[in-house]
Amino acid sequence: MTAPRVRFAPSPTGYLHVGGARTALFNWLFARHAGGTHVLRIEDTDRDRSTEAHTRVILDGLTWLGIGWDEGPFFQGEYAARHRADAERLLAGGKAYRCFCTREELEAQRARAEAAGGGFRYDRRCYRLTPAEIDARLAAGLAFTIRFLLPDEEIAWDDAVHGRISFQGGDLDDFVILRSDGSAIYNLAVVSDDIAMRITHVIRGDDHISNTPKQIALYRALGHAPPVFAHVPMILGTDGKKLSKRHGATAVGDYRHEGILPAAMRNFLALLGWSPGDDREILSDAELIERFSLEGIQKKAAVFDTAKLEWMNGQYISAMPASELTEGVRRELGRMGVNPDGRDLAPAIEAVKSRSRTILQLAERVAVRLDPSRSALDPKGQALIGKMGPSFSANLRHAADALDALPSGDWRPEPILARLQHVAESDGLKLGDVMQPVRVALTGGTVSEPVNELLAVVGRDTALRRLREVAARFDSRSAG
Repeated sequence: MTAPRVRFAPSPTGYLHVGGARTALFNWLFARHAGGTHVLRIEDTDRDRSTEAHTRVILDGLTWLGIGWDEGPFFQGEYAARHRADAERLLAGGKAYRCFCTREELEAQRARAEAAGGGFRYDRRCYRLTPAEIDARLAAGLAFTIRFLLPDEEIAWDDAVHGRISFQGGDLDDFVILRSDGSAIYNLAVVSDDIAMRITHVIRGDDHISNTPKQIALYRALGHAPPVFAHVPMILGTDGKKLSKRHGATAVGDYRHEGILPAAMRNFLALLGWSPGDDREILSDAELIERFSLEGIQKKAAVFDTAKLEWMNGQYISAMPASELTEGVRRELGRMGVNPDGRDLAPAIEAVKSRSRTILQLAERVAVRLDPSRSALDPKGQALIGKMGPSFSANLRHAADALDALPSGDWRPEPILARLQHVAESDGLKLGDVMQPVRVALTGGTVSEPVNELLAVVGRDTALRRLREVAARFDSRSAG
């Protein structure tokens, strides 16, 4: 069996949508699993909307995601001569015909059909023109398009996802394949390119199902067997409606800037409409490639749950060595205006990565440990202060005084814990009544890594200064 050839063919008329990224990923996984070829083709025939900037965004998005291609990028606009030649061949073979109808005439036909309560179908009036009538129109210089003559027969295929799908050619419209300016319409261009590029499998969104019978008819008319089609399910928001900006970010680039890791995004997108056959959710690239098959693609629509993506991203962050996260954290710190001053960020990253779901969140928590004055009280921190009353600031002072006696060389988790335990025992306090005020003073909240490890990461001078500043602030509030 010939190794499969698949293609991802985005239109450079906008950003790389997560739906397009999922399609690219499925094609890439299928090619890698089967030892095939993944072709990238930019379908830029929409001259008014296609831009070089959009092309760059798409290429950058694929590169960031780690979805590579073996051939390309090819640009569909470069093959206009072949598209025209294919249209002319169909015309010469009697499988297409010239249509001289103007836009106004077509709109009038459509209006009459709608007024009669039916759907519009071109009435083939130009197909019935005699050769003499056609020659007269050509001699008069009338503009024309080329329409494909759809055969009045069943057009069916065995979809790799949905099973057998069937249309009747007689129910479909004779569609335009070449505009009056000589440029190809999508359905012809894509078939012409897929034939030339020897594409064996077309994996794309199921919103293309309505195009497929037209394309199959074109394949047959051009003398080629159609490829295997696999139409993957739509992606919906958590409300069950088509994914759009009202659900949040839909561009791959937005998730990159929000701190999602490429590996986590690949893992998440792979499970949108495809199942590996068990309940596992965290899968490496190697495992995805090994398990991927068209049979595993589901028919029902997939749901894009941002909360689940962030959970999955958190799993990846937690499992990564701090050294591999440092570059991303430094970049985010720079955007936040935080200068680590050459500090080794690994201890701070290690301390907070298990509770961080994005690189941005990770950087924000690291920033607080570099400069605790950046912390903001959360509701639980405020509740603790209210519950403890004056003892909150008193216990902070006790902790600061005890820790001040600890030399810089001993500012490590174990000696710090011993000092905090000592002050709690000396003052007859529960250890938590000392630890929690320290945690709130340094982070603004009641949840963090163990307090002795937090203090060690923040550093002796910064931590002591912060504890005393917060104690003084709440002393003054109590006095007021």
